[in-house]
Amino acid sequence: QVQLVESGGGLAQAGGSLRLSCVVSGRTFNNFAWFRQAPGKEREFAAFITWSSGTTDYADSVKGRFTISRDNAKNTMYLQMNSLKPEDTAVYYCAARSSTSNYRAVHSYGYWGQGTQVTVSS
Repeated sequence: QVQLVESGGGLAQAGGSLRLSCVVSGRTFNNFAWFRQAPGKEREFAAFITWSSGTTDYADSVKGRFTISRDNAKNTMYLQMNSLKPEDTAVYYCAARSSTSNYRAVHSYGYWGQGTQVTVSS
């Protein structure tokens, strides 16, 4: 059974940085992602990583500002968020799945963390 526990959210000013962590236990999957959900909006894809190879992909809205990574020794996935904007305000979720196809689709992930709130003030 996979368990995902996020941490690291909080309040930041526009232009600032935050780093989110997702501790993964019972890892039997190889594909992980960060999604986010702003108030009144649907959950959306932010970043993806294949654990074994480190292959990554990003939504256009975060490309160049966010970096997804993982630490095998700590079984932890990270999302480094720089140059934050007020529109980055959302609850951020980590998610896991077995296959790589259609990895941007929310419905394709079977395991989710509880979410961590990120608020960016202008």
